[in-house]
Amino acid sequence: MSDLFSQTPKAPPIKQTYSAHDIEVLEGLEPVRHRPGMYIGGTDLKSMHHLVAELVDNAMDEAVAGFATRIDVSLGEGNRLTVSDNGRGIPIDPHPKFPDKSALEVILTTLHSGGKFTSKVYETAGGLHGVGLSVVNALASHLEVEVVREKRLWRQFYSRGIPQGPLEDLGPLSNRKGTRVTFVPDDEIFKGNLHFNPTELHSMLRAKAYLFRGVEIYWQCAPSLLSESSKTPVQDKFYFPGGVGDFLKNTLADRETVTSESFAGQGDLPDAMGRMEWALAWPIDEEAFVSTYCNTIPTPQGGTHEQGLRQALLKGLRAYGERVSNKKAAGIMAEDVCAGAVILLSVFIKNPQFQGQTKEKLVNQEVTRAVETVLKDHFDHWLVARPQEANQLLEYVIGQMEERLNRKQSKETARVSATRRLRLPGKLIDCRQTTPEGTEIFLVEGDSAGGTAKQARDPLTQAVLPLRGKILNVASASLDKLMANQEVNDLGLALGCSIGKNFDIKKLRYERVIIMTDADIDGAHISSLLMTFFYLQMRPLIEQGHLYLSLPPLYRVTAGKETFYALDDVQKDKLMLKLEGKKVEISRFKGLGEMPAKVLKETTMNKAQRSLLRVIIRPGEDTQLIDRLMGKKAEERFLFIQENAPYVKNLDI
Repeated sequence: MSDLFSQTPKAPPIKQTYSAHDIEVLEGLEPVRHRPGMYIGGTDLKSMHHLVAELVDNAMDEAVAGFATRIDVSLGEGNRLTVSDNGRGIPIDPHPKFPDKSALEVILTTLHSGGKFTSKVYETAGGLHGVGLSVVNALASHLEVEVVREKRLWRQFYSRGIPQGPLEDLGPLSNRKGTRVTFVPDDEIFKGNLHFNPTELHSMLRAKAYLFRGVEIYWQCAPSLLSESSKTPVQDKFYFPGGVGDFLKNTLADRETVTSESFAGQGDLPDAMGRMEWALAWPIDEEAFVSTYCNTIPTPQGGTHEQGLRQALLKGLRAYGERVSNKKAAGIMAEDVCAGAVILLSVFIKNPQFQGQTKEKLVNQEVTRAVETVLKDHFDHWLVARPQEANQLLEYVIGQMEERLNRKQSKETARVSATRRLRLPGKLIDCRQTTPEGTEIFLVEGDSAGGTAKQARDPLTQAVLPLRGKILNVASASLDKLMANQEVNDLGLALGCSIGKNFDIKKLRYERVIIMTDADIDGAHISSLLMTFFYLQMRPLIEQGHLYLSLPPLYRVTAGKETFYALDDVQKDKLMLKLEGKKVEISRFKGLGEMPAKVLKETTMNKAQRSLLRVIIRPGEDTQLIDRLMGKKAEERFLFIQENAPYVKNLDI
């Protein structure tokens, strides 16, 4: 043992002296190279892309200030990237404090230098810290800057922050103006053979163009840098005169929203603080996000401008609820309004203050009140001018509130064990009641129908589980495929009683299981697949009377102030005969997702008004019939069609 301990290395002795010789002084741009993470977040690819963002932000500042209309970004071979603008160009005359250096060289070699520390040159700017260009210079193995001032071209070369020669006067140049910076990231800093990602840079530029509606951004990429499968173009132009409104429209594409119109606009902030622009919508699928910006700089951690927006939306919707005598509106919170929303907010202010060098959060306290004041005024007018849209939004947000309260209550109840609760499918919208008696779960097709059903349901006793398209045909699938299917597993987890050999009716979490699909051929097909699933995997659930089919209407028939609903063409024709002589309007519902929540509630989900079909098992040939129609043998289905074709009287296609 003594030999073993004698071999243990001793800690190095602590230095007893501590003097001025121990103080390290990093001059010029040495701090950036010594600790790059303090300035750009790290040394990975994301941080390397941050260098491009710094240069683009400088160019955007020229555009926002009204001096530039065009920005060009070019990615070439050898990790060579160029950003240019047609603005005023960086000053090249001698700097007052450093008469032996040009202003250009001071900006490129000195931290916290630039024209953005007062409002004399830039009213609003993203590069307030004055470190953008100097940091890029410090972390570039090669950097070339060209400036056109007063129709003369000037150029200077740098390497790792150090000038490689004097500023050169290259003579007259009348067909260009502004600043052009070309650089190559230093592989001594960005190790691991990192290369710019064209797709990510292309997306970043698109986002920048949305944020300032007056600028054109041109993209060019060497073809050799794009793979054959890449959708990123070699050349592209971004110009969006609608600003963030265009951003929202292109982001949503054809996704359905709670209100048919988005809430978008722009306005000046009070006290000449700056201006703001916003665009919001509430998608039914609830795939939400919040993107906020200050002076075109992304603020992923939000900040005071986002706080002002949230307060404005909350106060506006609460006030509207009070105006229409909806008592539930008083209980909504900002998270209920914003949880399922797509939000884009862009502010342009003087002297922005960010948390951290990478500017991820805005902290100007005065911005909260300013944004709230402007946005609430516009939101109030938007709601009052669109009462139907406003009511739909209010009902949706109240539904979000009830979901929040439901989640809170679920943590405090013993409905199921903590382990089982964690295993419930993510898209299940559960009910609040903790016992099965009187509860029901609606199985619907897709997130769109799920969103509408969520708004139409009774949150106390009705749950909703959106399913993705047509469920697996379990009659023809192998056991391995069955067990690997996500929708099948979600069903088993949501109902709580497992499937197949593990099925236990005593663990069923709801009294009724209701299949609710569109009133068309596709809906009938989905219902057939689900009934097959329950018959083969949960047969006792049918035998004990727990499985039902809902009956959503296919048509709405309006005659004057009266409205009627028809389940199918037969009912519609009977209604037309009954209303003969009256002016009648007929509308066909394309699906549950497009049906107003109020209509779905009145016709299909309200227990006092709806009709349900109970699924039963007839004795005799049921098993044989299911095998013929749903099994693996296509010829059996063909024979069935041949046998029954003579009995078909009307085929409505």
